[in-house]
Amino acid sequence: MRSLKMLLGAVFLLSCSGMGVGQTASPPSWKTTGDALNIDLDVIQQQFVSTADAMAEDKFSFAPTNGEFKGVRTFAQQVKHVAAVNYYFGGAILGEKPPVDRGGENGPDSLKSKAEIMKFLNDSFAYLHKSIATITEQNQMELVEAEGQKVPRISVASFAIAHPMDHYGQMVEYLRMNGIIPPASRPQQGR
Repeated sequence: MRSLKMLLGAVFLLSCSGMGVGQTASPPSWKTTGDALNIDLDVIQQQFVSTADAMAEDKFSFAPTNGEFKGVRTFAQQVKHVAAVNYYFGGAILGEKPPVDRGGENGPDSLKSKAEIMKFLNDSFAYLHKSIATITEQNQMELVEAEGQKVPRISVASFAIAHPMDHYGQMVEYLRMNGIIPPASRPQQGR
């Protein structure tokens, strides 16, 4: 199942690579595999962070209760989860322990305020960018440890880029349930 997730992540990355190129202001500078991957991560990061920031602080603890939502993560837990996993994948790519206490896959319980959670999120994307930048044509297929398996470094990066979008869709629904239009759905000037 995890191998399937990795494969799906790679397919997602390949299908999104054109999207990332089309949204850059100037032609990208691709000197390494890591540069190309980081352009895709930039697009995902912008979407995810703007969506996280759109939720009012007093709604960060929101989780749906009507219907089949028992046990789902709150909005804040969605954000902390993505940040914690960004650190995990960044560490796996670099072959090191992440530089912060991730608090497991759900992030540190000590982070409560929107400002603390957003800092954790932004710092996690910075670390993931740093780790992905180390991927080159020469090392992209080197095996690294991720989720108890040895997988190519590029597969970890591909899944790390795809993962936030799993939670982005849920967060968009949480925003709409609270009467907030997601940033990507707002009218864009000049379009």
